[in-house]
Amino acid sequence: MAANTTHPDYDASLPAWLRARDVIAGDDAVKAGGTKYLPRLDSQSDDEYLAYKTRACFFNATSRTADGFLGLLFRRDPEVKLPDRHAGVGGALRVFTDDVDLMGTSLFTFCKGVVGEVLALGRCGTLIDWQADGESRAYVVRYAAEDILNWQTQRINGRNVVTLVALREVVAKPDAEDPFSINQTETIRVLKLESLPDGGTRYIVEIWQEQKSANYRRKKSEWKLQESRVPLRLGKPLPLIPFVFHGPRNALPDVDKMPLADIITVNLDHYRLDADYKHGLHYTALPTAWVSGFDKDSELRIGSSTAWVAEAPGAVAGFLEFKGHGLSTFENAQNRDERLMAVLGSRMLEDTKRVGETADAIELRQAGENSILMTLAISVSDSISQVLRWVYWWNSTEPVPEDVSENLVLIQINTDFTAKGLTSLELTAIVSAWQAGAISQATMFDLFRKGEVLPTGRTDNEEKNLIGKIGQENPTGVFPKPGNSPVATTIPMPIPAATNNQ
Repeated sequence: MAANTTHPDYDASLPAWLRARDVIAGDDAVKAGGTKYLPRLDSQSDDEYLAYKTRACFFNATSRTADGFLGLLFRRDPEVKLPDRHAGVGGALRVFTDDVDLMGTSLFTFCKGVVGEVLALGRCGTLIDWQADGESRAYVVRYAAEDILNWQTQRINGRNVVTLVALREVVAKPDAEDPFSINQTETIRVLKLESLPDGGTRYIVEIWQEQKSANYRRKKSEWKLQESRVPLRLGKPLPLIPFVFHGPRNALPDVDKMPLADIITVNLDHYRLDADYKHGLHYTALPTAWVSGFDKDSELRIGSSTAWVAEAPGAVAGFLEFKGHGLSTFENAQNRDERLMAVLGSRMLEDTKRVGETADAIELRQAGENSILMTLAISVSDSISQVLRWVYWWNSTEPVPEDVSENLVLIQINTDFTAKGLTSLELTAIVSAWQAGAISQATMFDLFRKGEVLPTGRTDNEEKNLIGKIGQENPTGVFPKPGNSPVATTIPMPIPAATNNQ
């Protein structure tokens, strides 16, 4: 079996992945697909089909939906739990979060990239590796769904474990003769888990490269093993493959349904309807002049500065003009598709209602879309937390990655998609609960942060220092009223009933 052998689920999903790529890319990519997305009409020549396709407009509702969902998920920065930066592992993780891939990508940008891929195709993966030369630290490489060619799982020691992952890579090297040219070579990185006689396992990396056959009759390419190595950590082989799958519902290797699959289908149907509608407009929208009884050799021009004169009795002239409901049928079908895309998840495509709605009514109406996003946010949070646990394990002494718990490293992507902050009654209730000793001050600050009262990034200690400065500047709690009036008003400062609530 060749190194580039693909998984059956990969073969079944690849056409849908490529279609999703083209749709999200927009008008040029969809039109470049030609008859794959817009079939020819009967007896159309190449020139006629080109004009037919050019007149059509692709309304990219899918990309707009994906961007809107991504904006909702990252309306707030993800919450990240890391060890103290002054500790050994904590310091290494802080370096990692600033540059996760040795190319300057921050953890926040990496998370957005992973979520964007999961939204678009419902799948991507991350390889965690160690750079032995240079900085000597862990880093990650993200792989798109199309580049994860094959995978296998096996039950080892009572649990299902990934035993093989085949990843396609394109290696770019400068041309030896022309420094301005780049030679690209396709390679396959195979990650294998080998069983040992003592019942353990070890991780092996193989690099395969395609070899061009000298025999022109052989169409099937040959792959040759270029490199094989056993990565070590603390002088020992890794017990598992350091690769994490990302999906919209879980972090399993199985291919899951694309979140935007239904919208993509309706979006392409809308494109075909628009092509037919514009095709009909092209031939029927402009009235066509017709004459009877005029000299066939006479030149007739249309305009206010010309007149048509006929010497034959009974000569008539007029315009052929389309009348009927044929084109309105296409318009109604397009409107229906737009409503379907809105129902399938793109509420931002829907026309704004003229009737005023309360925040609770809007939140209830969008509950379906929010539930889909929440499931995706929880799934990707779990898989990226696995990536962080792998990085922590690379820099620690725990025997296996599973020993790194969520108490040490964790990331949580935003699951609050409403723009509604805390009301005055809710603020009062939270402060009263803190004063009564029902919640700690840290919990109160966390609720304020989630309710968008405190700005993102401000720590509890920074907020305490700001409160202390206000108390020093106004020890009596008396603030002057706006304007030139010397009358002052007293604003009561909340004093906790229990002084040990920190």
